[in-house]
This record gives sequence, structure tokens and C-alpha cells, in this order.
Amino acid sequence: MKILLTGHAGFIGFHLARYFLDRGDEVVGVDNLNPYYDPALKRARLSLLEQYDRFTHVTLSVEDGAGLADIFATHKPAVVVHLAAQAGVRYSVDHPEAYLTSNLVGFGNILECCRNGNVEHLMFASSSSVYGGNSRMPFSVHDTTDHPVSLYAATKKANEVMAHSYSHLYGIPTTGLRFFTVYGPWGRPDMALFLFADAILKGEAINIYNHGNMKRSFTYIDDVVEAVARLSGKIPAVDSEWDSASPDPASSGLGPYRIYNIGSEEPELLMDCVRLLEQALGREAVKNMMPIQQGDVPATWADVEGLKKATGYSPTTSLEEGIGRFVDWYRSFYKI
Repeated sequence: MKILLTGHAGFIGFHLARYFLDRGDEVVGVDNLNPYYDPALKRARLSLLEQYDRFTHVTLSVEDGAGLADIFATHKPAVVVHLAAQAGVRYSVDHPEAYLTSNLVGFGNILECCRNGNVEHLMFASSSSVYGGNSRMPFSVHDTTDHPVSLYAATKKANEVMAHSYSHLYGIPTTGLRFFTVYGPWGRPDMALFLFADAILKGEAINIYNHGNMKRSFTYIDDVVEAVARLSGKIPAVDSEWDSASPDPASSGLGPYRIYNIGSEEPELLMDCVRLLEQALGREAVKNMMPIQQGDVPATWADVEGLKKATGYSPTTSLEEGIGRFVDWYRSFYKI
């Protein structure tokens, strides 16, 4: 099938695009290659995708509604996987304007293009950060998410609500994907694992927030790709069992709409992640123990029962195995 994938030069987008291409699909990629982190890494990912005959790259920001509409009109995608967004919880504290334009205006443009383009299935990236002030663990898609603690999280929550309204009003089948701390080869340089590896190999100190008392559902990239690929064929329908008197946030009786957690069922201590990274790199980290940062949460833990029920799949890669693969890639790519 023909898939339009935004953010294909990003971490998850690159791996997902390559999966679809290897499967035999045609992929039209939209990415603005912005300098939020090293564009050279994005170009390196893109160079691998451009080796496929069934791949088309378009340099464009999703905030450009007219340009996006032209792409939809030209390529007529059956499925849209929208991953392009301004990423980063901590960056959103000091740069809110980037999130308002990319994550809200850009997503609005995607929804309009899907409505006018008769798209069969829209999948979009949400985030575990939407759980915000929730303390009940594990995080369930059936719980409310009304108390985000960062603007990034607020924009992702807004995306879910916007998608539901379009699903209801225009019948667009939409699937929201709440990603939990994704890591692995070709990862993002602004995320902890990448920052830690770089600092450790340079002999520099790493900042460990909340004095190390952090837990995360670290989720290996191959597990994420497998889950999303399986869900791409699960086009949602209106939930006939949905009760408006006690509405389930994970589905809808008003439109073809679903939300899924994509994450590991085994949350790990951040300090265990650091220990495994030290072992894989063969060096000990110099550690600065720091208070928790504004906009951050002390723990995440994914309940993936919905994902397992829909696809028969849940993430399986251990943190030790995943970090080993990441370090192997890191040393190879940066020739360290």
C-alpha cells in the first residue's frame, strides 16, 4: 500500500519507513530536517532510505498547509503515519512556541488533509507524557489524562482530542500511539541514553535527575516498529460497547478511534540503565546527582493489554540486549 509518513528522518520514523519499504510498501516521506538536533544524523538516516526505489522524500514542514495538501493530492496515500513533531519534554519549558506551531497547527493540517484525501487510516504519535500527574501504575489507556505537567505533553493530549473530533465528525479512522521512552540504534541525541554514552566516552559527567530515583518503561525500537506495523492493519471501528455515561478514553462510540500504549511492561530504574551502559562501554560514568527537572515525572509504566488484545504482540527486548545493540551501533557510527 502507499503510506505517507511524516518525520521519516527522525528516530522512530526512519526505522518504521525502512520496515514498510522492506515489506514492499510505497512510502512518501515528509520531513523538514530541522536542526533541533544534529541534522547530519537525520541526513545519514535519509541516505539509507533513498536507496529504495519505492521511497519518495519531500522536504516540508507540516505547518505548511498548502504544501501538505499538494503532497496528499499528488500521492493519494491510503495510510498516514504522522510522527513529525517538536519533540522533547524539557525543551518545551523554554521554547513553547515551537510546540504550538508544529504540534498543534501542523497536526491540524494533517487532519484536514486526511479529511479531504479520503485516507483509510490515520496513525499518529502521542506520548506516555500525557499521563502527567497520574500516579496509579501501570499507566492505562482507560485512565483519564487531564493533568499534563509539560507543554509537550499538553500538545500530545490535544492531538488525541483533535483526532477524536475528526474521527467523529468526518469518520476518519484514527489510532493514537502513546510511545514510552524509545531507545536503540539511530536514536535521538537529546535523549538520556545517547547523552550518557557520549559523556561517558568523553570522560565527562552525566546528570542523573531525581537523584537516580527514576523508573521508565524503556522500549527498544524494533519492538515499537513491530507494534506500529501490526496496528497499521487494524483499522479502528466505532466501539459498539462504548458507554457515554462512563466514557472509555481508549475508544469511542462516536467515531472510529483507538488509543494504544506502546511500551515495555517491565519498568527499569534509571540507575540500572546507567550500569548496563557502563558495562557495554567498558567505562564508569562520573555522576552528578540532580533534583528532578521541571516538566518531568518520576516514573512511567506501560499497561499494554490493549495492544496485546489487538495484535497478539507486546515488547520483548530486554534492556541489557537493547543497550548492547545501541552501543554497538554508536561505536560503529561514530567510529569510537
